[in-house]
Amino acid sequence: MPDRIMFVQLKTGYDTDAGPSWISLVRFTKTWRTAHFHGRALRRITGTAYSNFDANFYDVETQERYWISGPKRDQTDARYRHHTPIVDDDARTPYEAFLAGAPLPGRERG
Repeated sequence: MPDRIMFVQLKTGYDTDAGPSWISLVRFTKTWRTAHFHGRALRRITGTAYSNFDANFYDVETQERYWISGPKRDQTDARYRHHTPIVDDDARTPYEAFLAGAPLPGRERG
């Protein structure tokens, strides 16, 4: 699968939407069950074992919880607090083009 530009926020150890966040390239497996981000393997939360309304992925090694979603043009990616995420260098150019109105790479048709 190609890399996707995504909003990623660490949830473990922080109040709601207060954890650090990034706009980053994330690589998903073909099944979309695992995401690779900053050298971490993040597995999609399913069932009740790791159920949490505020996270949709967890780190398979540390069990830290993360929220991963597509970025929003209005930059309101976090649900309740609005702080600026760190934009990774390799995602900066296509992300800035997206904010200016261009489609995200790989999502030209929606």
